[in-house]
Amino acid sequence: MTRVVVVGDLMTDSIARAFYPLARGSDTPASVATFGGGSGANVAAWLAVEGTDTALIGRRGSDITGRTREMELMGYGIDARMVMDPERPTGTCVVMITHRGDRTMLSDPGANAALQPEDLPRDLFGPDGHLHLSGYTLLNEGSRRAGRVALRLAQESGMSISVDCGSHAPLERVGAEAFLEWTNGVRLLFANQEQAAVLTGRDDPDAAAKVLTAWYPNIVIKLGADGALWASKAREGTLHVPAEPVEPVPGAIGAGDAFIAGFLPAWLAGKHPKEALISAQRLAARALLQPGARPELD
Repeated sequence: MTRVVVVGDLMTDSIARAFYPLARGSDTPASVATFGGGSGANVAAWLAVEGTDTALIGRRGSDITGRTREMELMGYGIDARMVMDPERPTGTCVVMITHRGDRTMLSDPGANAALQPEDLPRDLFGPDGHLHLSGYTLLNEGSRRAGRVALRLAQESGMSISVDCGSHAPLERVGAEAFLEWTNGVRLLFANQEQAAVLTGRDDPDAAAKVLTAWYPNIVIKLGADGALWASKAREGTLHVPAEPVEPVPGAIGAGDAFIAGFLPAWLAGKHPKEALISAQRLAARALLQPGARPELD
């Protein structure tokens, strides 16, 4: 089985779910819960609990929160290669969910934004592995050089590489041209519909996928409740797979990260893209049935 090395963010998610419309300047009844998060760490956690040999490279604060988050990673069976930052706190994301279910994220990357090329353990880069790079590592200016060095090390050592786009607003801020340049040589790109539109200027996901295959050999676009599609430079058209019908529990986040963790093992094992998409949708549906962004530990 191919070992997956994830380079990415480790966060604490504070999820605040309002029960009524927000009373601006006053109090609104809500439920608030805290979970381990961070796109990179979430992907690594889902990979590990599904039986994939997984390592995570990242940076955390020297605070109690950072120690707790790192212990959680080890509880999943992840080979956690976390560098302790003596100055910056562990990253935090406040997820605000309105009474209608709309989400807004307020993100402080903390130590994640200081990831350095020296933080990348060279022993994890080898021809038998796969690198998955969280897009946030490239979108954050402070960690961008480390992300680009990770891509170069992976290419030089013969690893296969996948990248996800992070989030559409910061992706738009850095610009499509820069992101496409930084990820040159990546074998597989994960995007959602909004991110694909930022990169291509095409709102239609099939049209966006066709444009993106000029840059990447394989494209996966997540379409939420409408499923997902796969496109390849070597094949005409796109392959669509529907989402599994589930009723998400309140506070469920991170289905996109679980989707990536469901897709990668099947794809790396050489299975048909349709089978990989089905596996991805299965794990994404499981993520929607529990609060937080990571699999629940017994």
